[in-house]
Amino acid sequence: MLTFAPGETTAEATPIKVAGRVLKPSPVFDTYWRFAAARQEVYLARVEDRPGPWTHDPILLRHRFTNCYRAADRVSQYLISDVSYAGDQAWDEVFFRTIVFKLFNRLSTWQLLSGALGEVRWDEYSFDVYNEVLSCAFQAGEKLYSAAYVMPAPRLSEVRKHSNHLRLIELMMRSSTPQRIQDAATMQDAFAVLRDFPGMGDFLAYQYLIDLNYSAGLDFDEMEFVVPGPGARDGIRKCFGPASAGIEHDIIRYMADQQEEHFDRLGLSFPGLWGRRLQLIDCQNLFCEVDKYARVAHPEVAGLSGRTRIKQTFRRDSAPVTAWFPPKWGINARIGQSAPRIGTKTACRRGQITLEDPLQLQLG
Repeated sequence: MLTFAPGETTAEATPIKVAGRVLKPSPVFDTYWRFAAARQEVYLARVEDRPGPWTHDPILLRHRFTNCYRAADRVSQYLISDVSYAGDQAWDEVFFRTIVFKLFNRLSTWQLLSGALGEVRWDEYSFDVYNEVLSCAFQAGEKLYSAAYVMPAPRLSEVRKHSNHLRLIELMMRSSTPQRIQDAATMQDAFAVLRDFPGMGDFLAYQYLIDLNYSAGLDFDEMEFVVPGPGARDGIRKCFGPASAGIEHDIIRYMADQQEEHFDRLGLSFPGLWGRRLQLIDCQNLFCEVDKYARVAHPEVAGLSGRTRIKQTFRRDSAPVTAWFPPKWGINARIGQSAPRIGTKTACRRGQITLEDPLQLQLG
């Protein structure tokens, strides 16, 4: 078991050069790598059904942090297996399902819609029907949105936020957005298509594109392009200070490119995601998590937001967790060889492609 001492760092920070600037790392820089190794150790221990506790780090034991790999988190896992690769694989339908899911980003809202409608499909879409389902739930006091992201309401003539988001989906579909994204030459070009829609800032456009890219309909390289979110900028500032301003995307690329060097330098074992290295999106997310972690481990190091505590405490979820990833990544077979299974692994057809059922991995 990896033992991680909060605040532990090297004797002297070695300056690094990024985008022509010389940056002197703070103690949070080494904490970034130690946190990543410790958090991934917890994840793998749970996947392999090892008995707990999975860490002795009091901060990790007490507070909730996302996984190192974005695709391994529960909501992403649900999106991949139950939204992207479940149902009709026509690209318009995959795009529609993904955007419907992500605009609310709440499993119960997706289950509400799919339960009421039978199937979430663009070719059977009706604003009045979808709006009635959501409005009834809203009036009954049910939460429709996840607290993970702030979902700005676009102003598209409706009174309620969820109604305006339905209008936004209509606008996307009727302006040939799925085809425009699929025809984009680069990930940044595809991002620009999403970014142009009302209520869609840089952060959400990038996050939605990552979600769309999990599907079989797109195949952008996750190492191609990154957009630092507010939390990541906070974490970067804590690692590198004011000199990092304006080159945050270059710093994220540096972290992804040099990850093995720094894990080795600190004597840390980091096996990755069954051989998959941290990608730009994962390094971006890790900065968000280290920003939170440093509020307790390094309270003397200032960021941008001024936040001083971690809001979410760790609560053990008894529900089974899936460890199944986009088939194009080529790692699902490796998981099958190294992790316990629940149920039988069988081939099935979903839409126009053949894939293996997600492996259900029971966590302790």
